[in-house]
Amino acid sequence: MTTPNMHYADLKDSYLFFHIAQKTKAFLETHPGAHLYRMGIGDVSLPLCDAVIKALHKAVDDQAAKETFHGYVSELGLLELRMAIAEHYRNRGLDLSDDEVFVSSGASDELGDILDLFDRSSSALVIEPAYPAYVDANVIAGREIIHLASGRDNGFLPSPDSSAKADIIYICSPNNPTGAVFSRKQLKEWVDFANANSSVILFDAAYEAFIEDDDLPRSIFEIEGAKTCAIEICSLSKTAGFTGTRLGYTVIPKDLVRKGLCFNEMWIRNRTTKTNGVSYIIQKGGTAVFTEEGQRQIRENIGFYKENARILTGALDKLGIWYCGGKNAPYIWLRCPDGMGSWEFFDYLLNEIQVVGTPGEGFGACGEGYFRFSTFGSREDTVEAAKRLVNLLGGS
Repeated sequence: MTTPNMHYADLKDSYLFFHIAQKTKAFLETHPGAHLYRMGIGDVSLPLCDAVIKALHKAVDDQAAKETFHGYVSELGLLELRMAIAEHYRNRGLDLSDDEVFVSSGASDELGDILDLFDRSSSALVIEPAYPAYVDANVIAGREIIHLASGRDNGFLPSPDSSAKADIIYICSPNNPTGAVFSRKQLKEWVDFANANSSVILFDAAYEAFIEDDDLPRSIFEIEGAKTCAIEICSLSKTAGFTGTRLGYTVIPKDLVRKGLCFNEMWIRNRTTKTNGVSYIIQKGGTAVFTEEGQRQIRENIGFYKENARILTGALDKLGIWYCGGKNAPYIWLRCPDGMGSWEFFDYLLNEIQVVGTPGEGFGACGEGYFRFSTFGSREDTVEAAKRLVNLLGGS
């Protein structure tokens, strides 16, 4: 008899966002016609920018003529896109070669696939609150998971703990769900810790484009020593609105070596074995993101979402509710008022004012009592949600 992967039985019964979807579905069934103000799941609301749309149309036309038709593309990514991404890093003063960049179908996919590079006996350190997939992917693989709790006392930005050593270290900055951003000094502590313990940092930089403070690092490779201990995983989903078109990229330095094996070379072998690459059409659209016009246009869209953040944080300031994030990240992490639990607060907002957020408990035990708002909604819904929050929770 075939034996399935029994580690699936160790997963929680319901994935966080699936559970939220079930609750909102039940509400709408009993309140037909109700409008929900969705400040929960981080899906963008603005369309792809004009430079990307033009490039996508051009790529489709390429496929219509024999002279310009493209079949299989490199499993590692279109060379012109890899070169554009590497140049994007170099323009920010980072020494990166074109062949240290790999194109992916998005950060979520890559965060799961990249675990192929590590033996299943490897342990994984997850800083919580955390994106649930970090934990679930390692549960499925049967790995030992070390949970490092963070909290309000350290701004949800913990320092390395010598009692919590692991082979794989997850760091997300700007963080999902808290919106907190590690400083250069804080990241240097983690880089030094990883190098001292031969660990590898999986640095989730999906929201780096939202950082507006020049003194905050947008890449782990701004930190000395990171090239020998880190892999950076990036996404165009929130940066450029590719949530529906799916595109991202991963940076693996050639200097990252463990037990005589180069992770860059290992990933080349992995990709050429397990994928035929990302759609030519989508990659051509992604290349347009890194043009001068594309960068200008995506900055305008990011500015729109950051204004949404100012609207929501303005409401929280008025209410005197503690929060972090919002300024350098698209997420706002707040303390539930009146000692409410996170799912209790979810139900309260849903039933009373039809505002949907994300309960902090879904991101780990230390998220209990906290709540996440996303700033990716429409302007109209964001303004109305902020108004309803103030009216419900007692602002004047």
